[in-house]
Amino acid sequence: MVVIPEIFLTAFFTVLLEKLASGDLFNLALPEGIYSQLRTWTAKFQLLEAVLSSAEEKQITEKPVNMWLQQLQDLAYDLDDLLDELATEALRRKLMMAQPTQASNPSMLRKLIPLCCSTNFTPRAVKFRCNISSKIANITERLQGLLEKKNELNLMSDHLGGTRSRRTRDERPPSTSLVDKYSGFYGREKDKQAILTQMCLGSESSSNSRFRVIPIVGMGGIGKTTLAQQIYNDEEVKNAFDLKAWICVSDEFDELAITESIYKQISSDSSKFKDLEMVQVKLRERISNKKFLLILDDVWNENYGKWNVLSRPFQVGAPGSTVIVTTRNVSVASIMRSVPDYHLDQLENEEICFILAQHSRGWQNFDAHPGFKETGDAIVKKCKGLPLAAKSLGGLLRTKEKLNDWKDVLDSKIWDLPTQNNDILPALRLSYHHLPSHLKGLFAYCSLFPKDYEFDKHELVLLWMAEGFLRPSEIRKEMEDVGFQCFDELLSRSFFHSSKSGVESRFLMHGLVNDLARHVAGRLCFRLDDKSDSNAQRGTDYLLKARHSSFIRHQYDGSQKFEDFSISSKLRTFLPLPLSGTPNFYLTNQVIYDLLPQLHFLRVLSLSGYKILQLPNSIGNLKHLRYLNVSSTQIDRLPETVTELYNLQTLLLRDCERLTKLPANTGNLINLRHLDIAGTEELQEMPVGLCKMASLQTLSKIVLGRGLKVNELRGLSNLRGALSIIGLHNVMDAQDAREANLTCKQGLEELEMVWSWKFDDSRNKMTEKEVTELLKPSTNLRRLKVEHYGGIEFPSWLGDPSFSQLAHIALFDCRDCTSLPSLGHLPSLKKLHISGIEGVKSVGNELCGVGWPHVRDVFPSLETLEFVDMVGWEEWSTNMSNDDANFGQVFPRLRELIIVE
Repeated sequence: MVVIPEIFLTAFFTVLLEKLASGDLFNLALPEGIYSQLRTWTAKFQLLEAVLSSAEEKQITEKPVNMWLQQLQDLAYDLDDLLDELATEALRRKLMMAQPTQASNPSMLRKLIPLCCSTNFTPRAVKFRCNISSKIANITERLQGLLEKKNELNLMSDHLGGTRSRRTRDERPPSTSLVDKYSGFYGREKDKQAILTQMCLGSESSSNSRFRVIPIVGMGGIGKTTLAQQIYNDEEVKNAFDLKAWICVSDEFDELAITESIYKQISSDSSKFKDLEMVQVKLRERISNKKFLLILDDVWNENYGKWNVLSRPFQVGAPGSTVIVTTRNVSVASIMRSVPDYHLDQLENEEICFILAQHSRGWQNFDAHPGFKETGDAIVKKCKGLPLAAKSLGGLLRTKEKLNDWKDVLDSKIWDLPTQNNDILPALRLSYHHLPSHLKGLFAYCSLFPKDYEFDKHELVLLWMAEGFLRPSEIRKEMEDVGFQCFDELLSRSFFHSSKSGVESRFLMHGLVNDLARHVAGRLCFRLDDKSDSNAQRGTDYLLKARHSSFIRHQYDGSQKFEDFSISSKLRTFLPLPLSGTPNFYLTNQVIYDLLPQLHFLRVLSLSGYKILQLPNSIGNLKHLRYLNVSSTQIDRLPETVTELYNLQTLLLRDCERLTKLPANTGNLINLRHLDIAGTEELQEMPVGLCKMASLQTLSKIVLGRGLKVNELRGLSNLRGALSIIGLHNVMDAQDAREANLTCKQGLEELEMVWSWKFDDSRNKMTEKEVTELLKPSTNLRRLKVEHYGGIEFPSWLGDPSFSQLAHIALFDCRDCTSLPSLGHLPSLKKLHISGIEGVKSVGNELCGVGWPHVRDVFPSLETLEFVDMVGWEEWSTNMSNDDANFGQVFPRLRELIIVE
């Protein structure tokens, strides 16, 4: 019996019904004559929504119901595409009506025709009407067929007035948990000690090699990786080895990539190697006579030749060097080991009980809670000794307050389903099954990431938003905040875990959780270079139904690689991975100019990292597009047609080093929320009209010039994160700075203020001082950089204690200032960099602030103080009496004092 992926459509139906009731859609439907059709669809989809609860439960054991849900899913996606097309046309007409006619001398007849009529009877409008009529007929026919089939399958609606009782958003785990502390390692202390003992017995290795290989073997979810992490981070181990590296190997055993990764971790060399011989020579030199520890995690390679090639440099390490391998496969261990395999057994029920009780209730066990004991102990047995299963179920049960809910989990039919070849744990399937409906699609979408892929939380939320998975909440939360909350829910339920990179925003999925994501995504998502998918799985029908796709970017990506995409005409996602990187990759023009224009329904398009020189004008025809990432490419400008992408939410141009200008009508992108143009040094001017993009949250910089004025910031009240204001010397009227209203932009945490590096007669010191005074930011600011400022003194707000979160300040090349600002009373200031302020001759009490030396509580948090290129500085005095002179009283936490030139 083959287990088919369950399909859950509740959250999707909620979105569809909201769209069908949209006011903008209503305004378009009336003149187009399709209003009655939309009303009919709404009524029929409400009938289907009423039986979803029944269908989603029955599909587990009844294949015809699952097939019916697949057809309903296809229809729902097609309807969503059509509604999006209608909404986009409504928005286009609305913008057209808002714009004044560009004709300088319109005819009298033209003046007599209302603009609404002129937009409805243009050739474009007529063509649009003909195009959607066939789509409407197709959806109507399929919808009726599914309603009839519903009756044949005897799918009944819930009892509450025909509406299904949904799991609502109030079913949330707490915002904090013991996930990291109790991550499944409990009960493995003896295993850890046994392997540590093996690591100290280098002389007893059965191999003549100077290094030993210790395989940790066990089934998926048993805790191999967690055990290896505990060993890797053990203090005794850290002191015993000169060099350490951790490599996630996973499915593909690429000798060059693995060797390069090892070398980069143990050296400071970040070079890119194309030749295995070259990098192995480098690695051999680096580890020669050094005692090293290497972890190769999740190895599947059974080819001895590949291992023999990879291990050649290891022979020159110092005696006692160790390679630890984690694998599910004894055959893998047999070709690598130099000591006997260490087989990891299932945990005892008592240990599993501790993990389950900790994750679900924060208890040690169920003994003190007799109401839950019988059911809890029964669920423990279902975990079959696997810590990952206990951890996953604990995250699920954390949201279940009532004993009956625990019994529902225990009695679920999912436990009785056969195990698949990819060994998806029933406990994981059950955790997914019990997810709130709005989280299911978000998790399934993560199947686009390959195993061991580190993804960024913020990047993932932008993708979720672009795909339409996130809806504004009832309490008017921003979609991004809704996304972060959903992410944290999945994290707390152990679907994600923090990466070992140390970067706070980066995460991974356990290999089995990744398998689960691929399973539940079914045919909606596919990875183009996923070798585990057979040709039979990706037949024509499969590709026709696919909606999301990703692939690993390679140095040369030719047209043959993307042949499947020519069939997948309904794709919403074109996602090369990783999402960020240097522009060292090449993509055939056939993809850019021939393939992409055929993918009309794209919502996510990334070309990041490819050495492309320009985008085609046809990009403007991708009317559904929400996310466009061309970061780290070689483009020098965007085509003007980009400004016709009215749905665009995210435009990423980071590190486009050749970018010189933005389209003149960029302000037409009224739905844009994120515009990242950091690292675009050649961008010397920006178009007017940014103030129309009132939804902007990310605007990495604004370049002031002949057209764009700083007062265009006035309408951007939702700005968050970091903002650089470049070209402040072009502000001639200080009133413009007042109108920018930076103080009210509560989300700004980092601010950079930059003037021209040229200090000539065109600069007005008084104007610059006034402008800076009026550009006072919100007191939520955390970082501030002021560069090339031409005033003779700093603004009065700089140093105000109300900036209680300001932790980093850099004052660079403010050469005409004669004194430093009073910064001593900033409670959170940790790092202060001052350079190029040539006018300062003496530093005294003014730096410490008002009240010094009588008030001693100054610079309470400062750890790093740096002075660079202060060529006029002659004296530094705190004006303290000799008895009280104590540098530590001024800087009680200072760790670094740097004075250069």
